Amino acid sequence: MRRLGHHRLHGKTGGVGTKGMVAKLSIGVIVLLICTLSLLFSANIGSNREPTRPSKINVEELWESAESGGWRPSSAPRSDWPPPTKETNGYLRVRCNGGLNQQRSAICNAVLAARIMNATLVLPELDANSFWHDDSGFQGIYDVEHFIETLKYDVKIVGKIPDVHKNGKTKKIKAFQIRPPRDAPIEWYLTTALKAMREHSAIYLTPFSHRLAEEIDNPEYQRLRCRVNYHALRFKPHIMQLSESIVDRLRSQGHFMSIHLRFEMDMLAFAGCFDIFNPEEQKILRKYRKENFAEKRLIYNERRAIGKCPLTPEEVGLILRAMRFDNSTRIYLAAGELFGGERFMKPFRTLFPRLDNHSSVDPSEELSAKSQGLIGSAVDYMVCLLSDIFMPTYDGPSNFANNLLGHRLYYGFRTTIRPDRKALAPIFIAREKGKTAGFEEAVRRVMLKTNFGGPHKRVSPESFYTNAWPECFCQINPKKSSDKCPPNNVIEILDSRLESVRDPDSTSQTNSTVTGLER
Repeated sequence: MRRLGHHRLHGKTGGVGTKGMVAKLSIGVIVLLICTLSLLFSANIGSNREPTRPSKINVEELWESAESGGWRPSSAPRSDWPPPTKETNGYLRVRCNGGLNQQRSAICNAVLAARIMNATLVLPELDANSFWHDDSGFQGIYDVEHFIETLKYDVKIVGKIPDVHKNGKTKKIKAFQIRPPRDAPIEWYLTTALKAMREHSAIYLTPFSHRLAEEIDNPEYQRLRCRVNYHALRFKPHIMQLSESIVDRLRSQGHFMSIHLRFEMDMLAFAGCFDIFNPEEQKILRKYRKENFAEKRLIYNERRAIGKCPLTPEEVGLILRAMRFDNSTRIYLAAGELFGGERFMKPFRTLFPRLDNHSSVDPSEELSAKSQGLIGSAVDYMVCLLSDIFMPTYDGPSNFANNLLGHRLYYGFRTTIRPDRKALAPIFIAREKGKTAGFEEAVRRVMLKTNFGGPHKRVSPESFYTNAWPECFCQINPKKSSDKCPPNNVIEILDSRLESVRDPDSTSQTNSTVTGLER
């Protein structure tokens, strides 16, 4: 079975042919390709069906990109998409709470909300202190100039709400604070929020995590989310350089895999998975749960049986060994402080001794000081994005894993390994009871039924940020008009439309660009 899809970022030193050339590309150039406005790149063209699943697991093929099924990423508009008007309805401020990747989704929603309301977006505020005890803020993490420039065809963006100067006096605009409902529909923004904005000139939506419905029956709105997530949100140069340095070192010895090992106190407490820990550890987990989550009766055996418990490090190692990865596999661990410490890591390390994290690969002062903050999370994100294979161990409630799965799908269907915890649970439970015969074969059968990073239908509860197919993908030879790729000169068309707003007399330009986008 040949796995389609190119744009690989690795290659052994001294390789020849296509793989050799790809290997010689600097990671810096590849990183730039992720975040620029080049919304169209080449891919193999086939049918517009999802690729068929393999009949067996071939490790060598997993190091390559998954089959594209003829799809390629494209988040450029495909229909009439007017630029922002000269005068908007007011200013939109938002406070994005949670960790880096929850905030990332909120930023995408904020841009879309501003577009829906024809509002001027104030650079989103990152509520870093409550989660990371890190005050880096938007300007400390993301490239602000790139963010504003990339989205100039979609929304107006300012650093702060400007003062109003009238009759020789200066007046400050105070944003009217509103708590938006969770997963608010578009209608809420067009009624309640817009009415308040027109009345007060500015509104402040807080908190702003999951405050706009994910499933929206408007492909252009969904494509805007992709433009924000995969093009506009570029980390600052020093973060990109740190990530580049780590990837260079990891790849200097060949392929490497990244694993998001979500075996941390907050997630274990959230999941209610206590029984594998000693009495003192259980006491810590129960206390954390009581202080941070709603009271709920949770039974460990029941939770584990339905796949609600994070995989242990040993279980991760056993899955990889069953898939026939050997102990020479280099693995980058993206994780906070593992709960239970070395007692749980030792079995994994025995199976796969070549384990690294950002501190061991690049023990720089900046990473050492900020390893648990936004910068450390941003570096982990980029290394996992660029790794040859990515494996989340608890992707359900994890924004980090979910965003990466979506980004890797968009970035050329890069291979992911997504264990089906519910299907694997009885196999691991049987092993713990001494039934080891046929264990690895049973694991392989489960893993063969999973998706390894190719295009696939989004089914609830899978998030749009985990899988933006098909809205943010297109085909050159589609069977349906909705899957047709935008014209190659889409940026020139958008530029022309933007210029026509700045210069209203350029009517002919406006007419020609509408036609161009509708082709």
